[in-house]
Amino acid sequence: MSKNIMVQGTMSNAGKSLIAAGLCRILMQEGYKVAPFKSQNMALNSYVTEDGLEMGRAQVMQAEAAGTKPSVYMNPVLLKPTSNIGSQVIVNGEVIGNMPAREYFEYKKSLVPEIQKAYDKLAEEYDVIVIEGAGSPAEINLKENDIVNMGLAELVDSPVIIVGDIDRGGVFAQLYGTYALLTEAEQKRVKGFVINKFRGDASLLDSGIKMIEEKCNVPVLGVIPYADINVSDEDSLAESINEKDVQISDETKIDIAVIKYPRVSNFTDFDVLRANPAVNLRYVSKVSELGTPDMIILPGSKNTMGDLRWLKRSGIADAISNSQNDAPEKSNDENSKPVIFGICGGYQMLGNIITDPDYLEEGGEEQGLKLLPIKTVVKKEKVRKQVAGVIEELRGTLSELSGLEYSGYEIHMGRSSVVYADTKEYSKLSEDAKNERITQTPEIPVILNSGNVYGTYVHGIFDHAGIASSIIKALSLKKGVEYSPKDIDFESYKEKEYDRLAEIIRDHMDMDAIKEILGL
Repeated sequence: MSKNIMVQGTMSNAGKSLIAAGLCRILMQEGYKVAPFKSQNMALNSYVTEDGLEMGRAQVMQAEAAGTKPSVYMNPVLLKPTSNIGSQVIVNGEVIGNMPAREYFEYKKSLVPEIQKAYDKLAEEYDVIVIEGAGSPAEINLKENDIVNMGLAELVDSPVIIVGDIDRGGVFAQLYGTYALLTEAEQKRVKGFVINKFRGDASLLDSGIKMIEEKCNVPVLGVIPYADINVSDEDSLAESINEKDVQISDETKIDIAVIKYPRVSNFTDFDVLRANPAVNLRYVSKVSELGTPDMIILPGSKNTMGDLRWLKRSGIADAISNSQNDAPEKSNDENSKPVIFGICGGYQMLGNIITDPDYLEEGGEEQGLKLLPIKTVVKKEKVRKQVAGVIEELRGTLSELSGLEYSGYEIHMGRSSVVYADTKEYSKLSEDAKNERITQTPEIPVILNSGNVYGTYVHGIFDHAGIASSIIKALSLKKGVEYSPKDIDFESYKEKEYDRLAEIIRDHMDMDAIKEILGL
């Protein structure tokens, strides 16, 4: 059987995912076959495996760090919040339904056999399993029937290290309080503490470290400095999506605004754009923050109907629509209009109407922004697949994408169809313009295009070689700023980020102690 170690945290976003990823990378570098594991993940960032199964994006990131292929066994239970009190429940990559929190709390213990089975599958194949907990093991109201923190550690007999976030203050209280609320048997599993996201002179912590070690009889294994590592974030608590500075600071950069609605999902789609030095990518949730960006992206959503309604209430929907409705004398000047790009749920919002006859989200129907001629019906069966191909001919600012190869994956419950003839806009077009609108195409192209508005169901489409740089080049030309090719091989870029993460952890964590804990 493989060796294991579990990374728990004092709270959500303490840095468990990155610490686990760094350990995966280090152990892989030292020749071990390593797999990540998280029994239950609550996140809106997800991924589709080669066999069409859905799993949390954080474990995909950790699998990449470990140099192995993502498998649904690495994340057997995924919860995707659809409201403040309920989630879609995905087990072994398949949707089993939506559940309120109370119902799931009673149900989750029945998932232990599936969790054990998934773990055992990994244990048969890998030398080391790096396990990530969720939230905090000291959430005493949730400890009954725990399947993701100390309950899981007991199930798979794993030692534990606990990570505290000093950036949010009170790290010693975090560590001591967490440890004190554990049972004696659970405390015996804790083999070390890690202080994460430290800024400054680490020697100032010496007296506090000595005291916490004496009080808990648990060593502090490392003080990890605050570092900006650009790898996939787990959920909406991620710092990349909650940065306070939402204004562009450099007019020579391409300004891309991503709309952050309440149930935004798969914002990892934009990591490749954020990594490019020619881009200022920011997330906005108020119309006052929008400004006049070069490109507006409507990302995926786990509750498209609800987020579309929020988009209208916020005033952002009107601002986006108005950006495409110039004065009559400029109506044919696409250069005067920002590029609008919708992905998955955002793509559906750009259409004419979304209907939810089976109340899988919020029910009823909602008019979209009417910037793309599609209608969408929410269905019970979820589309999950990896895709690849060639982008059909596009017009407008992003015409250079025509003919480029793409790859990615689709995860959606909506089914969309073209409805040009149903739109008032269509009836006003010339015959030539109508013919340009691919009215005879039996299937919607991978990117549907109307003027400077684009939409696709493909997550990860920007990651494919050449697509992101072609977009930035086109936006630079449109803006009239110089563009020096800054093509990024995103796969190589991520590999360097994982190596950098591993180096930081090697330099600031007692890896000899980690190996001793693992029994290596």
